[in-house]
Amino acid sequence: MSTALLYHGFEIEGYSLSDEIVGERGVITMRIAQDPRTLRCSNCRSRKVTRRGTVTRLFRTVPIGKRRVFLELPVQRVECHRCGLVAQVRIAFAGWRLTYAYAFEQYALELLRMGTIQDVALHLGVSWDVIKDIQKRNLKRRFGRPKLDKLRTIAIDEISIGKGHHYLTVVLDLDSGAVVFVGDGKGADALKPFWRKLGPHAAKIKAVAMDMSPAYTSAVMTNLPKAAIVYDHFHITKLFNHKLSELRRDMHREAQDIMEKKVLKGTRWLLLKNPENLDPKHNELQRLEEALRINKPLAAAYYMKEELRQFWLKTSRAAAQRFLNDWIARAEVSGVKALQQMAKVLASHSWGLLNYYDHMISTAALEGTNTKIRVMQRQAYGFRDYKFFKLKILALHESKYALVG
Repeated sequence: MSTALLYHGFEIEGYSLSDEIVGERGVITMRIAQDPRTLRCSNCRSRKVTRRGTVTRLFRTVPIGKRRVFLELPVQRVECHRCGLVAQVRIAFAGWRLTYAYAFEQYALELLRMGTIQDVALHLGVSWDVIKDIQKRNLKRRFGRPKLDKLRTIAIDEISIGKGHHYLTVVLDLDSGAVVFVGDGKGADALKPFWRKLGPHAAKIKAVAMDMSPAYTSAVMTNLPKAAIVYDHFHITKLFNHKLSELRRDMHREAQDIMEKKVLKGTRWLLLKNPENLDPKHNELQRLEEALRINKPLAAAYYMKEELRQFWLKTSRAAAQRFLNDWIARAEVSGVKALQQMAKVLASHSWGLLNYYDHMISTAALEGTNTKIRVMQRQAYGFRDYKFFKLKILALHESKYALVG
């Protein structure tokens, strides 16, 4: 029978369609046979083979309308005269040990661009695991081995996923926006596989954006001795906000006056907001100013926090250094414990802060990627297969996620 249907409908060559097509209960089974002239040894690809029986197998392929379609093939077993191997021949239209054709796999991948794994599984009438495995193999083929030879600037950060303080360490290529490594856990040990994969390409990396973690700092200095470390301003602000929250809590606890307690209560988020983001409809600016007016230590810490934002807006490294030295000096003599602690942190990490003016990078893009990871995890209601989860993270730069709810 003509092979046109197999070729044009299912992209199958080297096989013929028998006269018998069985259709029942919404299922079509097409019986096909391999052209004897295409038989080859699966090991050495020699044509000098002798047939040794067949094993009939069913392969799922692209549906016709609402009907599921299967290909029934007697898979030939041959003995090779060159290498002596006795084994089944390779199947041109399906992967080894898979129960579906490449055409079905491609069709499922196209559907996954428009729906979830569960949606595609229900539409095709297969299990969730079948569609997941199709996507996992595709992601592994495309993103399983990220190219590291073009890395110049990277960002490193960790993200907490799931329960039980489970962490992943993520490395982002700041030039392309692609995740190039996902490690288990956090700290220096999580990055060891990345350094091994990086190998001779390490010398090409010029700068690394990261937080002030001693573990990350030590790991980068050891494995990328020529790269500049740039401490990210987001993490500096986050640390300062934490100190400010602790100070407000201490002030509220120590306050003797009931009115002062009332004014300080509920001002935590007002202290953390940027002034331009305060909501006038809820009198947030007035509430904040009143809290700062009755508490001088809190006011000093708040205004110096806002002033520190100017560090990243200077015109040169020298100007930024003068600003930072002056800020640290005033914080040290302020008498406010939170400011003195921040001054100590900034003084010991000033070199990494000032490197921003040589390499204007930050972990902002990586923070956005971490948000996408959380959204992806929430949409999937968690991931049972962490290898699949990591592959999805490596492919995030090609995906679009809507923040809903």
